[in-house]
Amino acid sequence: MAGPILASTLFLLTLFITSAQAATNSVICPSNPYLDPRNDPCNALGYIANNALTAVAFAYVLLVVLIQTYQIIRNGGRFMLSMVIGEYIYALGFAFRFALHYNPDSLEIFISEDLMIVLSPCFFIAANYALLGRLAREIDCAHHVLLPVKRLTLIFVLSDVITFVIQAGGASLSTSKVQSAATTGLHIFLVGLIMQLVSFIFFCAIYARFLYKVYTEEEDVCMRDSKQPWYNDWRTLAATLAVSSIGLLIRSFYRVVEASQGFRGNLSTSETAFYLGDTIPICLAIIVYVPFWPGRFIKPEHPYVKDQKELYISSPSIV
Repeated sequence: MAGPILASTLFLLTLFITSAQAATNSVICPSNPYLDPRNDPCNALGYIANNALTAVAFAYVLLVVLIQTYQIIRNGGRFMLSMVIGEYIYALGFAFRFALHYNPDSLEIFISEDLMIVLSPCFFIAANYALLGRLAREIDCAHHVLLPVKRLTLIFVLSDVITFVIQAGGASLSTSKVQSAATTGLHIFLVGLIMQLVSFIFFCAIYARFLYKVYTEEEDVCMRDSKQPWYNDWRTLAATLAVSSIGLLIRSFYRVVEASQGFRGNLSTSETAFYLGDTIPICLAIIVYVPFWPGRFIKPEHPYVKDQKELYISSPSIV
C-alpha cells in the first residue's frame, strides 16, 4: 500500500522540481567546477562525488534488491514490497551520483539524486512497520502489541507517508534560488525528518515492549522453534527486524543533525559523513533481510483457516 503511493509521489515530485528549477537557474557557474567544489555556488553537493565509492554502493544495493526480488517471487512476503521498491529507487539515486560526478554543477541531476537517496528510506521504514504486525500474528502474540495490529500498521504507515510528503515538500523549496524560500524549505524538511524520527522511535519502543512481553510471558512461544535450525527460528526474524531498525535509527539521527547544520554544514558537505552516517546504516538495514527473508518465516494464511479462527474466537464456548 505505502510503496506505490510513495514511489508515485517521489517520481512526480522529481519531474516537477527538476523542470521548474531548469527554468529558474540563473546563477553564474565557474568555468572549472572541479577547482573549488566546496565554495562553488552551483555545486549543491559541496564536493565531487567519488565514482569508486558510488560504484561500490550502487552494485551493493542493486545486488540486494535483485536477491530480494527473487525472494518475493520464490518465497512470498509481498508485505515487504515497499522495501524492494525503495531499494530500486535508492540504487537509481546512486546512478545519478555517477552523472553528478561529471556534471557537479547540474542542479537538475542533484535534485534527482538527492530526492531518491534522502527519501527512499521512508520505504524501508514502512516495510518494518508492516513486518511487526505480520510477525505478531504469526506467533499468535498480537495481544502483546501496545496497539491493535491492524491499526498499528495503518497508523505508522500513514505517519510515514505524511512525513515523506513533508520532507519532499521541504526538499523542493530548499532548491530555490531565493534564499528565504530555500531556508524555509530546509526548516520544513527538518521538521519532516524530526517527525519521522519521533514516530520511528515510538515504533521501536512498541517493538521492544512486544519482545519483552513475549519473552517473559510466553514461554511456549519462545520455545516453539527450538528444534528448528536457528536460521528457521522466528526469533531470528525478530532479531533481524531489530537490527534493521537500529540501522534506520542511526541514519535518521544522522539526517536530523545534518539538516540542522544547514546547507553548507560540515556533514552535508562531507562525502565521508554521507557514507558513514547514511549509506552504511541503510545497507545494514536492508542486507539483513537477504539471508532472513520474512517470506520464509511468515506464510500467507489460507482464507478458510482464517475464517475458522475468527469463527472460533467469536463463538461462545460449548461445555
